[in-house]
Amino acid sequence: MPANLTPDYLKAEQWFREATTNEEKILALEEMMRVIPKHKGTDHMRAELRKKYSALKESAEKRKKASHGPDPFHIPKSGAGQVVLLGLPNSGKSAIVAAVTHARTQVADFPFTTSLPIPGIAQFEDIKIELVDMPPVTAEFAPSGIVNTLRNCDLIGVVIDLGGNVEEQVKVCFDFLESRRLLLDPNIPLLDESGKSLAKKCFVIAAKKDLSPSDVIDNLKKKLTRPVEIAAISVKDRASLDKMLADIFRLLDIVRVYAKKPGHEPDMTEPFVLPKGSTVMDLAQSIHRELAEKLKSARCWGSGVHNGQNVHRTHILCDKDIIELHFA
Repeated sequence: MPANLTPDYLKAEQWFREATTNEEKILALEEMMRVIPKHKGTDHMRAELRKKYSALKESAEKRKKASHGPDPFHIPKSGAGQVVLLGLPNSGKSAIVAAVTHARTQVADFPFTTSLPIPGIAQFEDIKIELVDMPPVTAEFAPSGIVNTLRNCDLIGVVIDLGGNVEEQVKVCFDFLESRRLLLDPNIPLLDESGKSLAKKCFVIAAKKDLSPSDVIDNLKKKLTRPVEIAAISVKDRASLDKMLADIFRLLDIVRVYAKKPGHEPDMTEPFVLPKGSTVMDLAQSIHRELAEKLKSARCWGSGVHNGQNVHRTHILCDKDIIELHFA
């Protein structure tokens, strides 16, 4: 009986063939097992997939136990959100991170200057955002650990050098992301064992706009095969960098909330940062999980309410709201 394999299965199979780590192969196999047609013609294939999956899981566990050093591609998150930059050699990733953070990136005119991830912290208004300079990818090569870094971030920034071959850069970067199932697709959600999405939101950073013709952005938009936001920047233009950080803040889908103790002025220096859509109860739990159970009432100063209005624990918070919590 023919297997009648679907395009989704063939894409997952290609992902498995191109995977460079056991972790990626495991994810690809999980996707293959999820989308493979379930009938007698695929019985043998499904058994082989389960066998490969078990062997890889066992191998991954052994390597994990035998590991004696940290993974250089595991970058712990810092700040309100983590943005990982992806691009071809000399696309401008290092220059961007150097321009908005204090990270010691290696900016040079020759390719492959960056060999390991380099994180840096950028200041946006009253919060910090982490940008990570990554080793470059090409059509033939990608560092073995780069996918894990991308899977763990909050947002992917694809850096395109407007002075280079825009079409080639777009193709290489987005082919890489699509083949590893790193781009959000509402029709094919890819989840890990805990139900968390493995794909990420993505945007384009169009670098070196000061050295490029005015119509190059229009050309870039034509080369993109999916709706993706574009932040056009020059590392010499602070206003464009500030706008990029503002775009990043918006794309992170987070809100800042300021806590106010009863009878005191609100603390406007260090806001709590929560996912957009969070409630008063979510804020209370972020402050102290056990204390949140004793939440009695709350007052709010901010969007859509009167100053000092009493709000329910299910009240959805807006950016820059001030919240006064009362506990029993």
